Amino acid sequence: MLKASLADDENRLEIAFMAATRTSKTPRTRTEHDSMGPVEVPADLLYGASTQRAVQSFPISGRAVGWEIIGAFANLKRAAVEANRELGRISAKRTSLIRKACTQIMSEVDDAGTRPEMMRHFPVDVFQTGSGTSTNMNLNEVISNLACRSAGNKVGSHDPVHPNDHVNMGQSSNDTFPTAMQVAAAVHMKQSMLPSLKRLARVLHAKSRQFDAIVKIGRTHLQDATPIRLGQEFSGYAAQADFAVQRASDAIEAIASNLPIGGTAVGTGINTHPRFARLVAARLSKDTGVKFREAANHYEAQATRDCVVDAHSHLRTIAISMSKIASDIRLMGCGPRCGLYELELPAIQPGSSIMPGKVNPVLVESVMQVAMKVAGNDVAVGVGGMGGTGSLMELNVAMPMMAECLLESITIIGNAARVFAESCVHGLKANRREIDAKVERSLMLGTALVPAIGYDHASRIAKACFKSGQTIREYCLEHDVLPPDQLDALLDISSMTQPHG
Repeated sequence: MLKASLADDENRLEIAFMAATRTSKTPRTRTEHDSMGPVEVPADLLYGASTQRAVQSFPISGRAVGWEIIGAFANLKRAAVEANRELGRISAKRTSLIRKACTQIMSEVDDAGTRPEMMRHFPVDVFQTGSGTSTNMNLNEVISNLACRSAGNKVGSHDPVHPNDHVNMGQSSNDTFPTAMQVAAAVHMKQSMLPSLKRLARVLHAKSRQFDAIVKIGRTHLQDATPIRLGQEFSGYAAQADFAVQRASDAIEAIASNLPIGGTAVGTGINTHPRFARLVAARLSKDTGVKFREAANHYEAQATRDCVVDAHSHLRTIAISMSKIASDIRLMGCGPRCGLYELELPAIQPGSSIMPGKVNPVLVESVMQVAMKVAGNDVAVGVGGMGGTGSLMELNVAMPMMAECLLESITIIGNAARVFAESCVHGLKANRREIDAKVERSLMLGTALVPAIGYDHASRIAKACFKSGQTIREYCLEHDVLPPDQLDALLDISSMTQPHG
């Protein structure tokens, strides 16, 4: 408890220091140096010369690399220094300082679950160098400066922790950025998307059981077909959600089992220890609860992003499945007076600024838009992984863009599945009056007469009913097509939904 209290005090002091540096009358910039020479850096920020050059070079989208990547990168840097310490490559003092800095980056969360204070120090645009070098150096510099300040030395001194020599020891941007994006995606899927998909599956299974006794008319080509139980329809949706859960697990496995770390520049592992990658993967697994493994072939892992393309293809399929479920619910709920209105959707907000009393399927539309966006992201990820565009010789150079698309898809699928399950599917009600009326009026009930009177005769009856407005039952009774008892047995709509018992 005492150690935890001291750590909390240190974090509060760090935050207070950052706030004070923004309001005190200190110089607006400080001079940092890199291999290209001196650079003026904002005095109250913790990054260095390389990051400042990236900020100046890439004023593209105004969107910085997201927290998921930054947090995963900090975790990776912590695992890396611990591995290097175990291998005897770095001192205990530097290890402690780097570990503390990484933990601080990972742990600063406000009441809203965001990290506005710490994220000020990670400003590099998504559309930067395709290897993510700028973001890797951004982490190296911030960690170095946090460590130096913690040791009592000034920011930018590189003493006792150098951004390249110590924070980046045994690493390259070419193996750290792809590793960080895979760690971020796998953890995000496991912690947020997968639970939401499981929730959706549970709610759909519950609705399938709730609706199982309700017989409605089926539809193929959006035209009347033979009867089906509403619960059977929902069992299909529940199965889609079950497959979505499995596909999410497969996506996690695709990226967790192939970490590029340890390949350094081109996959050969120059300047790193042969056991380094295995130790890093083990530490990341322990920290996150995801089983990470070193790539079997580092040349493949760095020269391609096939594992990310594969993982995102699962996300695309999940989104498409959700769109099918949502679309069918929207169709069955259309109305209330002039549509199908077989389902009553929960009303969560007024539907129109001009039409009083209108309620729209807004959550369905949200899910549909998510599916559209994920489909677009999948195109971008695919092009990013393609040879001649993103994947060139020994390195993929579209990684920051691919990482943003991947993580956005994970986020919006997870959020959409959770909200759709809780605020729409859970509250669905079956409109029995509309369902019963429609199923009795369907001309496709004549299908059940075919074994007794033949296809041609049944077809003539259906056409006559359409012209007269009668039901199949009414026509057959009027024209003595079959004995009433036999007719009732054949037109038993419940038996039509389970013809094999």
